[in-house]
Amino acid sequence: MDIHEHQAKEILAGFGVPVPRGGLAYSPEQAAFRARELGGTGWVVKAQVHAGGRGEAGGVKVCKSEHEVYDFAKGLLGRQLVTRQTDQNGKGVYRLWVEEATDIAKELYLGFVLDRKSERIMLVASSSGGMEIEEIAEEDPDSLVRMVVDPAHGLVEYQARELAFRLGLKGDQIGQMVKAVRACYRAYRDLDATMVEINPLVITGAGDLVALDAKMSFDTNALYRRPQVAALRDPSQEDSREAMAHDNGLAYVGLDGDIGCIINGAGLAMATMDMIKLSGGEPANFLDIGGGASPERVMTAFRTVLSDPNVSVILVNIFAGINRCDWVAKGVVEAYRAEGLTLPVVVRLAGTNVDEGRKIIDESGLPLITAETLAEAAEKAVAARPKKAA
Repeated sequence: MDIHEHQAKEILAGFGVPVPRGGLAYSPEQAAFRARELGGTGWVVKAQVHAGGRGEAGGVKVCKSEHEVYDFAKGLLGRQLVTRQTDQNGKGVYRLWVEEATDIAKELYLGFVLDRKSERIMLVASSSGGMEIEEIAEEDPDSLVRMVVDPAHGLVEYQARELAFRLGLKGDQIGQMVKAVRACYRAYRDLDATMVEINPLVITGAGDLVALDAKMSFDTNALYRRPQVAALRDPSQEDSREAMAHDNGLAYVGLDGDIGCIINGAGLAMATMDMIKLSGGEPANFLDIGGGASPERVMTAFRTVLSDPNVSVILVNIFAGINRCDWVAKGVVEAYRAEGLTLPVVVRLAGTNVDEGRKIIDESGLPLITAETLAEAAEKAVAARPKKAA
């Protein structure tokens, strides 16, 4: 789960990371008030969306007057901001962050990520901040500093000092970096984060370190024990299909194809999508209904898949262990009737109570297409797609 910049800054500030003063705004009037409240002669107004590249997309502006803050906020709120990290539809801008302008002398990059190769938390830093890490790795690879954190000891102070030295910091900046780096690590560890990024971490004209931007992502599977983090979720920034699935406890990822998939088990789901591709089709989604799928859960899965207007065929592929094929079959039949479906539905059942499940499908009187194997189901789903006009 991702969160907004202002939320990440609030969390990191609570752990001791220095951040600029700022305030949240939901209207142009509120944005201008925030500027007046902060005082000074310059403010930065930032669109709060779950995407990078906001500045070059017109989502960030340094303003010199309250009128400029008002006008920029008015033109930005309600817009769909398209950046290099969004699709062509962009992300809706419904809130802004107004913060005091900072005198920037130098920009650094600081990030914590999960390195799956070493199975450790990896600290990544660079003296070339302000760019995405991929750009830094390509354009200035020698500036990258990588350190693996030993889970038995955590991020120890000497590692943070070494990082400060390697980034060329001096004097009081070394102590400030040690404090900021260890605070970021504690936030990562204590809140089940999967990523903490400060880009840029700036050295001000006065020589102080300040987190000018911040991003945090969290392990969705750990949110049950982090209610304070779960409360920060913003469904407006999520794919509407994925948000609907999340609210109903389904594992769903939207894709660009037209064959909707309803499957139990992540491995089987991946294999099914591969088989669809091999048969010449394109999957519209990854959807795992999980174990113990009741007829009601199957109906919910159908509604989730049907929320994608590109879906022209639905493929149900169930290998029942914990699940029961008769439960799934009842759900398929009830969903077909309740939703008044007219598009083709291919059903492949195997495993627990498979004979009972197939009997329910056969006796339903519905034009459901059945298959014995995964390969057959994928081929029939691809063949059932409406023919495109020449």
